Amino acid sequence: MNFDGQKSEELVEKVVFINRSAKVVKGGRRFNFSALIVVGDKKGRVGIGLGKASEVADAIRKGGEDARNRMVSVKLKDATIPHEVFMHYCGAKILLRPASPGTGIIAGKTVRAVLESAGVKDILSKSLGSKNAANVVKATLNALLSLRHREDIYRSRGLQIKKVEAPKPPGVVSAA
Repeated sequence: MNFDGQKSEELVEKVVFINRSAKVVKGGRRFNFSALIVVGDKKGRVGIGLGKASEVADAIRKGGEDARNRMVSVKLKDATIPHEVFMHYCGAKILLRPASPGTGIIAGKTVRAVLESAGVKDILSKSLGSKNAANVVKATLNALLSLRHREDIYRSRGLQIKKVEAPKPPGVVSAA
């Protein structure tokens, strides 16, 4: 609880990439920094933000605020994702596959930051194409946003989910 009596969220903030750009002026070079930040609550909400400033700390702070304002919910199934998904954003391509419990996050640095912040614990991933951090992060977030649960798909099609009983092995008589 914070001062206003509201529940404070436990958010994880990760710096994915810091870029330094230079502007040449009469007296020399002027540097500016941009920071790509991922923020998540590890319970299915994640956001990305880009902050720009003349100091690294200010760029990180601005990026964190931007990411908090852009947080979105993603559909997870326990500690993994409901189904396989392939997504591309500009030149970056991302493949995400659900994994069995205990596998962990098999992913590169930029994809891992988004998945950990979202709360995914078991997943297999492959990053193809461009290695541009901003595009890889956006492709990963779009992939997570495109996930749907089986119940949602059935509901959108107007179908009922049927419970299927396991077949009985031959030679077993039910005790009724």
